[in-house]
Amino acid sequence: MSETCSHNCSSCGSDCKERTAPQNMKEALHPQAEVRKVIAVVSGKGGVGKSLVTSMMAVAMRRKGYETAVLDADITGPSIPKTFGIHGRAMGSEEGIIPAKTRTGIQMMSVNLLLGDETDPVIWRGPIIANTVKQFWSEVIWNNVDYMFVDMPPGTGDVPLTVFQSLPVAGILVVASPQELVSMIVEKAVKMAEMMNVPVLGLVENMSYFECPDCHKRHAIFGESHMDEIAARYGIANVAKLPIDPELAKLCDEGRIEEYSGSWLEDMAGMVQGL
Repeated sequence: MSETCSHNCSSCGSDCKERTAPQNMKEALHPQAEVRKVIAVVSGKGGVGKSLVTSMMAVAMRRKGYETAVLDADITGPSIPKTFGIHGRAMGSEEGIIPAKTRTGIQMMSVNLLLGDETDPVIWRGPIIANTVKQFWSEVIWNNVDYMFVDMPPGTGDVPLTVFQSLPVAGILVVASPQELVSMIVEKAVKMAEMMNVPVLGLVENMSYFECPDCHKRHAIFGESHMDEIAARYGIANVAKLPIDPELAKLCDEGRIEEYSGSWLEDMAGMVQGL
């Protein structure tokens, strides 16, 4: 009997339909939870503002009146709770884990909400980290969520693969910065999404420019943007560009990202709304 068959297929040969059928690796959602759309936010490298974009997208969709959530899959570098000013512990019940809620009602789960001290390092090997991400999906009682944004760790390793295989990801947003080298890194993320049959919904370029507060002229501090070229090459219709904005950085540091103002991601949020 094959490991993937429920019957003795020794007489079936290589044409056994059950043995050769694609195997469903999706994790079951908690029986009491409901999540309609999952959008993963990815980056090819760290430090480009992926968590910022994840937070801003959750806030943007919440402002549109939707129930939104953030699953922090960056287990060894969690920053989502601090961005929203959440410093307590997640609560549990006999049924499962209750996600934390932000001031405006965004649901959230992060490993930082399970640690004795939020500054404790998470020194775990890959399989444990990947399993934790799956538990955040299957053991948390997500309450009537319209849009869940998954803050992924950088790169194309264990956790991104786990998320793509285990969660019903409707699409991804790729976050990058303007440096020349980033073009190659973005393309790696786009190609991984293609290999996993997950559509790329849009590209977000963070730190795209600095706008002088006096003359309002825009300066490309980190070099000219290549996002439009990459988007055209892969047929990606949506591109958003975030400025270098000290006010955004301050809001993140103070846990007040829900107070941000700016329409940079409005088109991206409208596109997500249309999924």
